[in-house]
Amino acid sequence: MTQAKATTSLRPLPLLMVPLRRCGSHALRLRLNVNPAFHSPYPLHIVDFMPLVPLYGDLNDDRNYQQMVKDVVGLQAALMVKWPGVSFDAADIYRAIASEPRSVHRIAWELLLRSAEQHQASVVMDKSLDNIHYAQELLTLFPNMRFLNVVRDPRAQVASMNRAIIHDFDTTLNAQAWVKAHTAGRALAQSHPDRTLTIRYEDFLSDQERTLRRVCQFIGIEFLPQMLDIASSQEAQELSQMSALWESNCYAPIAANRDKFKAQLTPQEIEIIETLALDHMQHYGYERMTQAQAPLPDAETLAECRRRSDARRAEAWEQLRATAPSDYAARRVRADYLERVRQRLQAGAPADTSLETVA
Repeated sequence: MTQAKATTSLRPLPLLMVPLRRCGSHALRLRLNVNPAFHSPYPLHIVDFMPLVPLYGDLNDDRNYQQMVKDVVGLQAALMVKWPGVSFDAADIYRAIASEPRSVHRIAWELLLRSAEQHQASVVMDKSLDNIHYAQELLTLFPNMRFLNVVRDPRAQVASMNRAIIHDFDTTLNAQAWVKAHTAGRALAQSHPDRTLTIRYEDFLSDQERTLRRVCQFIGIEFLPQMLDIASSQEAQELSQMSALWESNCYAPIAANRDKFKAQLTPQEIEIIETLALDHMQHYGYERMTQAQAPLPDAETLAECRRRSDARRAEAWEQLRATAPSDYAARRVRADYLERVRQRLQAGAPADTSLETVA
């Protein structure tokens, strides 16, 4: 059997959650992780690495690809939430995939697959939701890949995104990101209906068991009643203490929180979200609260949104450093690592092909 066939048929089933963070993705991941057959470590979010990819040059050059392998392994080591019980030898990773189509996604998934194999799991999920925009490339690399398309009310999701340092600090910009992601998610579900399961976060809130059973059936694992007792999950408890963004992950979801956005957004913000996302809202069954006729943002408006968002982001980093220094430090490790890689590549430093083990 060829190596390519082994990748798709003998290894854990690859599953990608899409299309946008702050949709309740950790809540779902943590519950599914209760089943030993399922493995989903903290995500690489390789989307943040994508701006660096062109700087490596021709990946058919072994030195360039070796350096990329080493840097992706280093990115995994720089995660703020460590993968349990694994370490990776970059040289071994390179040797295993050098003859396959060369891609940063192939490197990242090799790490995920190996981690799942070490944990004897039959399904491995990447919660790097933004990779929806690379779905076609991923399907080329892994024809058996499946997708969990998680939809959340755009008003609630944008309100959550507005407070998260991983997103913009502006309703219009985040609403645009929501529309772009869900346009890609709907297109994927339409073109690959047998490979995509779409669920609404609100349906999970109202009936966790039914939603989790649907997901388990889709990926061929058993639903376990323990999935509903998230308070007993050590992983959930540890995650909830690491960041204010994750504090609620050790508790059962509160259905009443689905309407928190009404107090968090102004009527004008709600209308711009509904205006931009109206088609998707109607498709997924979300009722609008306004006429959804806000003026569409022009280039000047978007530039001002970006300026305000950047200023608020800088303030948020300073506030995080002052109020949650451990959270700040953990996030800066990854951000600083990516910046060092960028500077080295832009400076044209020679590739370091000494591919040592990274724990």
